[in-house]
Amino acid sequence: MLVVERKWTVMEEDSRLPYFLLGLGIGVAAGVLFAPKSGAETREYLRTKATDSADYVKRRSLDIRDTATQAIERGKESLQRQRESLTAAVEAGKSAYREAQSAPMAD
Repeated sequence: MLVVERKWTVMEEDSRLPYFLLGLGIGVAAGVLFAPKSGAETREYLRTKATDSADYVKRRSLDIRDTATQAIERGKESLQRQRESLTAAVEAGKSAYREAQSAPMAD
């Protein structure tokens, strides 16, 4: 039984881009030809949508920044608590060692 394996070549991969661009151009042309509004109305609509989108992106970026700032602050607080806990544990260990060294040995 003969199995034919098809391998994609660089040439085949590159030939997809012109078809994509052609389809994109046809879609834009069809959209312009069959637009339900006049050019001025369409431009105003697009301008409004672009402004709304920019406002949305600004709001979301501020929300994300605030969330990240809060997460960083919580992380710093947690790190400080762990540092204090570790320092206390080291000091307790030193104190226990000193007490053990200064205590008389019982035989």
